[in-house]
Amino acid sequence: MTLWQRILEALARLAPGERLSALFEQLRAPPERSVAFTIAVIALSAKMAKADGTVTRDEVMAFRAIFTIPPEELENAARVFDLARTDVAGFEDYARRIAAMFDDDSEVLRDLMEGLFQIAMADGAYHPAEDDFLLRVAQIFGLAEREFRALRTRFVPGADPDCYDVLGVTPDTPLDEIRAAWRKKVRDTHPDRMIARGLPEEAVKMAEKRLIAINRAWERIQAGTA
Repeated sequence: MTLWQRILEALARLAPGERLSALFEQLRAPPERSVAFTIAVIALSAKMAKADGTVTRDEVMAFRAIFTIPPEELENAARVFDLARTDVAGFEDYARRIAAMFDDDSEVLRDLMEGLFQIAMADGAYHPAEDDFLLRVAQIFGLAEREFRALRTRFVPGADPDCYDVLGVTPDTPLDEIRAAWRKKVRDTHPDRMIARGLPEEAVKMAEKRLIAINRAWERIQAGTA
């Protein structure tokens, strides 16, 4: 059964009039996490699209660049998007439910934030309303402010990433500890580790930019140019 067939099966569990957010309580078990992650990205993307007031073709294409959606499954993806967009529940309710669903694995929540940033930047502009939206979601997910800054500077042009923020250390952290932090982030970004966290294979490509930023930060710290 494909990922999108499993998503359709999950949607079929919803009772008439039941909110999409109800699915997050049903998909907590690890075998369903790839389904839950995909639905979470679609749902929060739909809410974020309302934040800047538009849903552009670029944003839709950005989502398709992250998730391989077969032509015959586009209708199912659109149904999830529309359910979230028209749901009267606010994005904070969605974010809290998603945070609770992945409360034992904060790395998945960071992966999800990366997907949202990638979609937010798909049209080449970063709207202040999108920044407010993403900051609030990051707070609900429990990400530290420096983690959010590191994500924003990596995805939004015009700001040079703080190498220490990228690695989650401070300038006065001993070099051997910084090296250990770098190695851990490289390990956590390995595709096998990401799939083990329950991400669908289609989403693993989101880690490519992260790995580049991680290695660049370590290189600059080593060279004393951070």
